Amino acid sequence: MAINLRGRNFLTLMDFTQKEIRYMLDLAHDLKSKKRLGIRNESLKGKNIVLLFEKSSTRTRCAFEVAALDEGAHVTFLDSNSSQMNKKESLEDTAKVLGRFYDGIEYRGYEQSVVENLAKHAGVPVWNGLTDVDHPTQILADMMTIEEHISKPLKDIKIAFVGDTRNNMAYAWMYGCAKMGMNFVGFGPKELHPDIDKEEGLLEACKKSGATIEFCSEASEIKNADVIYTDVWAGMGEEDKLKERVELLAPYTVTMDMLKEIGTEDCIFMHCLPAFHDFETGAAKKAKDEMGLDIREVTDGVFRSKHSVVFDEAENRMHTIKSVMVATL
Repeated sequence: MAINLRGRNFLTLMDFTQKEIRYMLDLAHDLKSKKRLGIRNESLKGKNIVLLFEKSSTRTRCAFEVAALDEGAHVTFLDSNSSQMNKKESLEDTAKVLGRFYDGIEYRGYEQSVVENLAKHAGVPVWNGLTDVDHPTQILADMMTIEEHISKPLKDIKIAFVGDTRNNMAYAWMYGCAKMGMNFVGFGPKELHPDIDKEEGLLEACKKSGATIEFCSEASEIKNADVIYTDVWAGMGEEDKLKERVELLAPYTVTMDMLKEIGTEDCIFMHCLPAFHDFETGAAKKAKDEMGLDIREVTDGVFRSKHSVVFDEAENRMHTIKSVMVATL
């Protein structure tokens, strides 16, 4: 059966079947190969795309802009200071106006309800560039990267997500694993384990795909993880909780010893970036100098090791985002 995603929103992987996700991944691999060969499809020629950013970004903005331009589309960028959304104009009115101007809308911000309401009223495809509870474009890029580095099919992959197992990246990975039949292990403090018994849709998807979702607090409970994944300990807007977060999560810093204990010999290390792995960033240096805190969620040795594929992963944001736009437009 042919896959047709034209006109669809991309709000969460939970909205898609395994075959539809497979289609987007295959398309991303194809588009990446063509870009490296210098082949330009211009499949989005004549299309206009707007990027709505309430949270700052490097990879997401650049990935959308380059991907769109590669395929011939025009891009408009609006941040909180250059849009009247939720200030002098309601979300509904903004969506209806932008839907008249643009062929596709990307949103990166806070509440999932915002991207859902944009999709409800815009009349054109809306894409989720990150919310407080999901990050679906990142997961597509991660899956693509895994396929480039590990020969096993996705359904045989075990992901060990280390740290805060109820943040948006952890949930996004749970959604991805549930859909693709992968094995997810959340490895972090019990205080930060989510109650997934309340996630009926997630559990139902696991039953259909054969995926497993588990949580633990001891490294001894994890064996042969193919992927060790982590994220920053305090996300945007959580900096005031930094001290308590560091105290809680410091035992879950990703080290070479951890990789050897819970991973396969050829395991890969992944991170959605930006990462605190040294003290060369203003935030890490300030936390160390002014508060005496080491906020690194991964050691520099791991980040720069042969196991690390974080920059391949970052590049693949562009290819998978391009796939999403091409597929839905």
